[in-house]
Amino acid sequence: MLFGRKKRRISRLLIVEDEPLVAFDTEHFLREAEFEIVATVDRVADALAVLRRPEDVDLVLVDVRLSDGSGIDVARVAHEAGVPAMFVTGECPMGGQAVAVGCLAKPYAQRDLLGAIAAVEMVIEGKLPKRLPGGFTLFKAD
Repeated sequence: MLFGRKKRRISRLLIVEDEPLVAFDTEHFLREAEFEIVATVDRVADALAVLRRPEDVDLVLVDVRLSDGSGIDVARVAHEAGVPAMFVTGECPMGGQAVAVGCLAKPYAQRDLLGAIAAVEMVIEGKLPKRLPGGFTLFKAD
């Protein structure tokens, strides 16, 4: 195919969100955008269980405040497993910059979520994005 779509490096996502409507909307929108949702979970313990098989996940989208703990702990485990994590939260955490690639502030537009994922993908490929979507902070790339 001459004019085919570029193959995504990030296609399998783990969503860690304890607000049911946000989780549902995010999952639905990302499926429509042709991402594979490996799991949508609302607890740290459930996210860590999914990350026991890190080869199944290309990116973790994680809220910071969860009912049973901190999303920073999820990002730390993902980082140790070689899986990038992006915070999607109301207030970007200061202590999470060492374990995540960036933070998208809530509320966000769907196009900004797609733009943030694309920016993370560029960083993984060793490139710096020229523009960042609104509300997205890119942490220092390794």
